Amino acid sequence: MIEVSEQINAVTRTIGTRTLEAGEARVLTIAQTYPAPMEDVWDACTNIERIPRWFLPVTGDLRAGGRFQLEGNAGGTIERCDPPKSFTATWEFGGEVSWIEVRLTPVEDGGTRLELEHVAHVDDEMWARFGPGAVGIGWDGALMGLALHMTTGRAVDQQEAAAWMTSPEGVRFYQESSERWREASVQAGTDPQAARAAADRVFAFYTTPPEQS
Repeated sequence: MIEVSEQINAVTRTIGTRTLEAGEARVLTIAQTYPAPMEDVWDACTNIERIPRWFLPVTGDLRAGGRFQLEGNAGGTIERCDPPKSFTATWEFGGEVSWIEVRLTPVEDGGTRLELEHVAHVDDEMWARFGPGAVGIGWDGALMGLALHMTTGRAVDQQEAAAWMTSPEGVRFYQESSERWREASVQAGTDPQAARAAADRVFAFYTTPPEQS
C-alpha cells in the first residue's frame, strides 16, 4: 500500500469556523501536493470512470447542477465547477447536509497541491464526543488513495485496501491520523484533555470490530 508516516506527514490539516446563514459552522481543511500536473489531478477528481480507481464507485451527472452518489457514502449536488481549478458540492449523508470545496493550484516542480475544505454544522455534543477526526480520518484515507493512484497509475484494489486497513499498518494509519487531527483541534483552541478524549473515542470507533463496539 503506502508508507504510513510518510503519507501522514505529507498532509496538512487545519480547523476553523465560518458563519453561514444557518449559524456558525466548523471548517476542516486538508491538503496534499501530488507529483502530477493540475489537469491530471483534476481529471482524477472529476472523471466518473476514474474516481473509483482511488476513492469509491460513483454515479450521477458530474457537472454544475448535477447530482452524484458515492456508493455506501455521501451524495449531493455539484454547485459550482471551474475546471481545472476548483469545484464545490453539497455533501449529504445520514440526513445531514454539509459542503465541500476542492481547490487545485500548481506548484513550482510541476506538481499540484490539492486543498479540500469541508464545512459543516456540527452538534456541539457530537463535536465534543468525536472531534474533527470523525470526518478528518475519512478524508485522510481519500488523500492516501489519491496519492497511490497518482504515483503508481494503478487503480486501488478495494478488497486489498479493506484488508490493509485492518492490518497493523492500517491501524497505525488510523492512530496517526487521529493524533494529527487531535493536534489540529488543540491548535484551534480545544482543551487538550477534551481533544485527547475525543481522539481516543474516534480511533476506537474506526478500529473496533462491529461485534465488539
